[in-house]
Amino acid sequence: MINRPFLPLLTHLRASCRLLSVTVLAIGLATTARAAEPKPAPVALAVNAAVVTSSRIARTLPVTGSIQAWQEIIIGPEVGGFRVDSVLVEVGDRVKRDQELVRLSSSMLEAEAAAKRAAVKQADAQLVNAEAALHRAEMLASTKVFSQADLDRLRSEQLTAQGRVEATRADLGLAELRVRYTRVKAPYDGVITARTVNVGQIAQSGAEMLRLLRDGRVEWRGEVPEARLKELKVGQIAKLITADGTELTGKVRIVAPTVTSSNRMGLVYVDIVPGSPARPGMFARGVVETSSAEANLVPLSSIVSQDGYSYVFVLQAGDKVERRRVSTGSIQGDAMEITVGLKAGERVVAKGAAFLKNGDQVKVVAAGA
Repeated sequence: MINRPFLPLLTHLRASCRLLSVTVLAIGLATTARAAEPKPAPVALAVNAAVVTSSRIARTLPVTGSIQAWQEIIIGPEVGGFRVDSVLVEVGDRVKRDQELVRLSSSMLEAEAAAKRAAVKQADAQLVNAEAALHRAEMLASTKVFSQADLDRLRSEQLTAQGRVEATRADLGLAELRVRYTRVKAPYDGVITARTVNVGQIAQSGAEMLRLLRDGRVEWRGEVPEARLKELKVGQIAKLITADGTELTGKVRIVAPTVTSSNRMGLVYVDIVPGSPARPGMFARGVVETSSAEANLVPLSSIVSQDGYSYVFVLQAGDKVERRRVSTGSIQGDAMEITVGLKAGERVVAKGAAFLKNGDQVKVVAAGA
């Protein structure tokens, strides 16, 4: 039996329980109603598509190097101790073979040559006298006027005179050659690239006066890792780009037979087409076309790099995408070579791939081959 003082409290508790029950029921009905509402369909991302194409591409080997003179000739005098009278060329001048470049003072050498010519004439006269004396002795030999000893002496004098003539003529030839050497001439056609000689200085035998770029011909020398030297062959085409953007074309002339031990690099020598603006000392990047082959190509924008790998999103039935891992090759303009992972004719997402995940629904708004 409940005491009367507790009746109001009991009544209040019963009312609270009824109110709580009604509230829980209302929340449950609302939750059920929301669960029954249809979920909105996911929004399909608009993308551009491209078809994987098969094309024949050139396999290339990137190389860096510099432009050098094919042959740079150091020009100097062959006689020394004479003053420079005149310099007939300047840097940049084109010259022909045997063209006079520098003239040395030749007065002393010409005087020496004149003395040698006089000595030759004197020796010639002595030879004439010796030959005449021998001839007379031989004619009188049968008359016993000359003894055999006298005849032998005359023959010896004739031979001595003949040898003197030959010696003086050789001396004259050397003196005249030294005179000619005072005219410093171009050994080949070419372009003057440097000048270190001035009028009035005393020239030294063999000292540098000028430098000549033989035939105006330059070449590009590039460094290639030793592991890739085997890909290079004489006659391959090389395309070069200088620091100012100038494009040059050349052909492989020599692949060096040795490798530098310090950096394990070998040299490739490329002849540059004559008449190009290339100058010795210029830096140039280049690619050498080593071979050609069929390859599958996709736009560069379709490649997505994630986790250190390359992926593309391939369009499947119903415009859903499949994320597929691929192996890439060389870049061909605005396209990328795919070596593994795709077949020609498949469609890939060209633009918008970075915002997709595997299995996403997309809407193709444009497509290209």
